[in-house]
Amino acid sequence: MKLSTKGRYGLRAMIDLAQYSEEEPVSISSIAARQEISERYLEQLMSLLRKAGLIKSIRGAGGGYVLDKAAVDISVGDILRALEGSLEAVECGGLHPEVGCDTADRCVTKYVWQKINESITQTVNEIKLDQLVRESKELCSCCGQRVPAEKIK
Repeated sequence: MKLSTKGRYGLRAMIDLAQYSEEEPVSISSIAARQEISERYLEQLMSLLRKAGLIKSIRGAGGGYVLDKAAVDISVGDILRALEGSLEAVECGGLHPEVGCDTADRCVTKYVWQKINESITQTVNEIKLDQLVRESKELCSCCGQRVPAEKIK
């Protein structure tokens, strides 16, 4: 499985949104500037995230985007599935009876693909957006090094 820029940029945008939308809605232009993502591309990503029920838009002066759920309730898996679709490393017909596979009854590799797919799903579902926000706050913006806990605001 290889994530596209939709997944990579969308995850960065969601972390940014979670960090900066606690007090007021966040504009696409501010996320785009901080994350160095094209506003036009970010609009497409935000549309997918909104349709998935992860964010909502606030119209009017001072409007922008906010999370539609608490960051603790949004997993990396939720975000990536909204942007990328299936996260299966291998789409194996033997694992999906509705698709079917002529060799499913004698194929043992399907168990390898199943384990890989389950591992990916478990990992991305366990990592929550609030954890990534905490991690982000612990990194120095200039060099990426960890900041001592006593210096984090």
